[in-house]
Amino acid sequence: MSALSVMRLSKEFGGVHAVEDLSFDIPAGRVHSIIGPNGAGKTTLLNLLTGVYVPSAGRITFDDRELTGAPTHAYAAAGIGRTFQNLQIFFNMSALENVMTGRHLRERCGLLPALLHTRRLACAERECRERALELLHFLGLDEFAAARADAMPYGALKRLEIARALAGEPRMLLLDEPAAGLNPTEAQEIAALIRRIAATGTTVVLVEHNMRLVMGVSDHILVLDYGRRLCEGTAEEVRNDPRVIEAYLGIAEPEEAAHA
Repeated sequence: MSALSVMRLSKEFGGVHAVEDLSFDIPAGRVHSIIGPNGAGKTTLLNLLTGVYVPSAGRITFDDRELTGAPTHAYAAAGIGRTFQNLQIFFNMSALENVMTGRHLRERCGLLPALLHTRRLACAERECRERALELLHFLGLDEFAAARADAMPYGALKRLEIARALAGEPRMLLLDEPAAGLNPTEAQEIAALIRRIAATGTTVVLVEHNMRLVMGVSDHILVLDYGRRLCEGTAEEVRNDPRVIEAYLGIAEPEEAAHA
């Protein structure tokens, strides 16, 4: 059964087709990567899959729930979380506080307990802090728990954004360029993290230009070109597809991808 189903999805901006007549399914519990050259429509697609953009045509369903045209909070409530290509961090807050903000959808305390500072509120805050600390540990960020985000190194900030997204307990996590700007060692850490997240049962949808990372972690890859599906398949199938080599990987890269 597919966790996410996209049917004939299109998005136009002033007559320009950023995504055109795109259909695919993403089964639950897998790492599904979306690749393509700059301008292929990858980030536009992620924005469609999280309600940032409303489709010009087509349908999006998640676990048989219709989400087409729904607001962003409905996608989040349905269990779809995401990170962003450009960091969206609260730099005036600590790492722990950043992760705690991601728990707001799962908090059980309402307005009245918050106004009255009840025992229930104190219990909810304690549980929120404990879960945030667990996620910081899972992401290898224990040492930064009390640190302000603006004092953290860039690689740690990339993991912090993932921790905050995981705080909402998504069943599907969309990662937009999680390895962008990272050195090879840090990119390997992100790859290992993606595998650990998938091992917990969370479906991961990855948009990434680092082909070594993509080929190493993906169960399935969708290749876009000018907003349309070029091909899809396993890493082995994609890396050997002549259309992908011509449109994206280039002439010199298949050898590098083969050693990924």
